[in-house]
Amino acid sequence: QVQLAESGGGSVQAGGSLTLSCAASGRGISEYGMGWFRQAPGEERAFVAAITWGSGTTWYRDSVRDRFKIFRDDRENMVYLRMNNLKPDDTAVYYCARASDGDRGTFYDTYRNVGRYTYWGQGTQVTVSS
Repeated sequence: QVQLAESGGGSVQAGGSLTLSCAASGRGISEYGMGWFRQAPGEERAFVAAITWGSGTTWYRDSVRDRFKIFRDDRENMVYLRMNNLKPDDTAVYYCARASDGDRGTFYDTYRNVGRYTYWGQGTQVTVSS
């Protein structure tokens, strides 16, 4: 069993920065892909960023690619999302997630899919005001 706990959310003005943290406990995450998703009121949960195990290949949704950075510290069982130049459209609850067991090679094709992840945190609110 894996428990994920996000922290670091808050309220900022447009142009500000936040770094979200995701602490994993129960089992290590070093062998798994990890992802960040977000959900705004009335919308479905949407992919934000993902990172593979090992050398850490990363992917981002188009709207955050040049502003957000996902990285991991497997020694500490942590995953982070550094968010710069935040915009009001970034307002949402942010969730971290661990990929499911199984064929790791499929992660390269499925990292955007909510269903590719088995374990989820409780979420942390990010609010960006204009």
